[in-house]
Amino acid sequence: MLKDIARKVQENQRLTPEEALYLFQTEDIFTLGELASLAKERRFGKRVFYVRNVHINPTNICVNRCRFCAFSRSEGQEGAYEMSPEEVLQALRQAGEFDELHMVGGLHPRWGLGHYIALLRAVREAFPSVCIKAFTATEVEYLARKEGLSLKEVLLALKEAGLGLLPGGGAEIFAPEIRARLCPEKLGAQGWLQVMRTAHQAGLKSNATMLYGHLEGPEHRVQHLQALRSLQDETQGFLAFIPLPYVNPGGAGPGGLEALRCIAVARLFLDNFPHIKAYWVMLGEKLSQLALLFGADDLEGTVVSERIAHSAGATTPQALTEDELRHLIAEAGMVPTRRDSFYRALQPQETRPLEESSA
Repeated sequence: MLKDIARKVQENQRLTPEEALYLFQTEDIFTLGELASLAKERRFGKRVFYVRNVHINPTNICVNRCRFCAFSRSEGQEGAYEMSPEEVLQALRQAGEFDELHMVGGLHPRWGLGHYIALLRAVREAFPSVCIKAFTATEVEYLARKEGLSLKEVLLALKEAGLGLLPGGGAEIFAPEIRARLCPEKLGAQGWLQVMRTAHQAGLKSNATMLYGHLEGPEHRVQHLQALRSLQDETQGFLAFIPLPYVNPGGAGPGGLEALRCIAVARLFLDNFPHIKAYWVMLGEKLSQLALLFGADDLEGTVVSERIAHSAGATTPQALTEDELRHLIAEAGMVPTRRDSFYRALQPQETRPLEESSA
């Protein structure tokens, strides 16, 4: 079957779910990587994107208790925190130069839509040129339910206040039987997809994620990717897909080969997603470099301060400088390309990879 899949990739034909399942199970990881690299280079050549961004998590107080989440706390619990809009601005002022704010947090029981609108307006006023990527589908649905408003009403209110696009968090894994064990209180798969559909219809782009390496099997991953591909066929609203390895503080999570496999299969199966991200915060710098040879074209960004993955036990740095990101990309033989939130290049880029330009 791998020869047939290779032919389809070379001819730029769409893969079936059955072929994606085969790729999740094949032992020929090298051919898989070659095919994914071919698909990536057909779109972007040697370019690999990164963004100067800042991650802010304004609160870890959350009404849900997902099995995998080490970040959330209840009000009054040790370690619980909440940041005022002024504290968010203070953190941003200390972050240096950045083009994107990535902001997600817990489902705070006392914060309503007005709080988030005030927060967005404060950031937009203080940093008018920065794109605000904020609020997972779970947060959006929670606000709509809390306020008795439609998803569209909430999304349009947030957009008017300064929201630029949505991150892809909260998707986890769509399979109901796995979701019931992993995060039973969380917004379900159809709810997540409907938030994204509504956002896209409202003119807001978004990302999408998949959490893997916990209770799911290859068939559940394929179901997840198929649902994303179908919605993208409908809306064309997704910018990037980010496979997220489960970070298990009490034991082993997915290994490096499994991470590369998820990157590669996503590149080949999600033919209507322009960008596949290697999220270095959870993969680490070295594995993220290798992922650039397995179909990834984006290395996330500078991040500055990440709390969610590190609460679960991630041992990666909490930030990388722009120079460090550019070096990682160039060392992999790729061309570093600084971007904005919508993958538009922001400055002239070097045209040769590191080993050529340093001769």
